[in-house]
Amino acid sequence: MTPDPIQRLVAELAKLPGIGEKTAQRLAFHILKAPKEYARALSQAIAEVVEKVRLCSVCCALTEDDPCPLCRDDKRDPRLLCVVENVSDLLAVERTREFRGRYHVLHGVLSPLEGVGPDQLRIKELLPRLSAGVEEVIVATNPDVEGEVTALYLTKLIKPLGIRVTRIAQGVPMGGDLEYADQVTLARALSGRREM
Repeated sequence: MTPDPIQRLVAELAKLPGIGEKTAQRLAFHILKAPKEYARALSQAIAEVVEKVRLCSVCCALTEDDPCPLCRDDKRDPRLLCVVENVSDLLAVERTREFRGRYHVLHGVLSPLEGVGPDQLRIKELLPRLSAGVEEVIVATNPDVEGEVTALYLTKLIKPLGIRVTRIAQGVPMGGDLEYADQVTLARALSGRREM
């Protein structure tokens, strides 16, 4: 039998994505064993993120300052717009240091089975941005069913505006073995091949 505060902490931690009851219990006991300063700093960091972080009014990324630093960066090419599912995808693209355009974060993908339609995504915030000199929209959604449906929906929405719509290349990952690649991945890798 554990005290109520521990049970409440475990219950709250278990609500985090990917955290089950056992992991939540381990985290709770870790917090209890740590110095009190750690627990205070953790709770302060959580409170601060809830209080200060909001969506950028331009790209819908998470930011403390509005507009975010990426949207304020005048060295970025405003003619290129990369549309991603979530902020972690934006960070992944940024880590490559290959893309120097601007971003738009959808905060999800279309998923009719889960009740996620266009109105639940940040698509209505995307449309006005397209008239500001955007020449190409790169759709960088995940290569799964929902990501493909979202990419097709965005293509049908954007192409009639005379804007080029491209999709990130998909195929065999670096270090992967062809014999273990599924047929769809291998077919996309072949169709998306480029000149050497």
